[in-house]
Amino acid sequence: MSSQNSVIEEIREQQKKAFATMTPKEKLAYFWDYYKIHTIAVIAVIAFVIAFVNSYRSSKTTAFYAVLLNADTYGDNAAAASAWNEEFMEYAGIDPEAYQVNIDTSVSLSAGGGDQYEVANRQKMMAMMHAGDIHAIVADTETFEGYARLEYFYDLNAAFSEEELAPYADLLYYTDGAAFDAETGDTLEEMEAAQEAVYSMVIDHSDPSSMEKPVAVGIRIPQTGNRLGDSGYYNYISERDYTFQGYPSEVVIGIPLSVEDPEITLQFLDYLFEGNV
Repeated sequence: MSSQNSVIEEIREQQKKAFATMTPKEKLAYFWDYYKIHTIAVIAVIAFVIAFVNSYRSSKTTAFYAVLLNADTYGDNAAAASAWNEEFMEYAGIDPEAYQVNIDTSVSLSAGGGDQYEVANRQKMMAMMHAGDIHAIVADTETFEGYARLEYFYDLNAAFSEEELAPYADLLYYTDGAAFDAETGDTLEEMEAAQEAVYSMVIDHSDPSSMEKPVAVGIRIPQTGNRLGDSGYYNYISERDYTFQGYPSEVVIGIPLSVEDPEITLQFLDYLFEGNV
């Protein structure tokens, strides 16, 4: 063992002598050759720690997250939702130093299932909804009704008082609770037949008297007289004369059942209609 240590010490002495006679450039090259792996490892660790600390410091709890499904974002209105983020925080008295608001217009879904990007969007939506991270969903009638029939939304009459809903009494969107228990079948053919039956129905979702078990699961957003309607995000619905279940399609907002505090979504609705209800 002693002879091995002696050899190591001799090697170190030789390295020191060689290092002492090197030019600064040669010393740098020597250092890099012998210690580059250690250096890279140290730099990587430092970078990771810095990134983690910065991320921890900058991350804020999301006070409100709304998804505007299939919103048509183009040049003139692309920045509208971003402006709403800051405006709604001020309107609702949310501390911008501790919390953030996100009005997400990036999610697109279709009735047919779509490509891998759309599949990822659906998975993201489901995960966030089950976690209670989505406070509001805005969609066209067809898309909204699909979620409503899966019982994803609050019954607004049960969640809020008559006084709170008074400004929107004429805008309530109803779905028929009797349809929740309807048989869809076990085979693909039976499920497709059940889906076709849904599309063939003639239902006025603004008229609870036409339903067996009306449930107010959303609020219809007119295309003028409010921030969302005036933004033009859903102008294509009327421009292309979209219909669903025998009536013109509309824009509807609902609150997922997983949301612990639905009051903030009502605040957001009040913000959208500020000065117009």
